[in-house]
Amino acid sequence: MDTKTLEFVTYCISKLAHVLKMSQREVYRRLKRSGILYDYIVPSYDVLHTFSSRYLTEDLIDYMREKGVLPQ
Repeated sequence: MDTKTLEFVTYCISKLAHVLKMSQREVYRRLKRSGILYDYIVPSYDVLHTFSSRYLTEDLIDYMREKGVLPQ
C-alpha cells in the first residue's frame, strides 16, 4: 500500500469513527474483519478518493450494513 492509499484509509476510518461514534480501532477491526478494507477501500482508492466526504461516508456505512458489521 502506498502512502496516498494509507492516508486515505486513515481518513476513512477517522470519518467513520466520528459519524458512527465508535473508536477508530473498532472501525478498523470491523472493516478488516468484513473484507471491506482490503477488498473494497484499498483496491478502489482511485475512484473512492474522488467522492465527497459525505458521499464516501454514506457509501461505506451502507456497505458495512450490507456486510452485517453494522445493524440495519
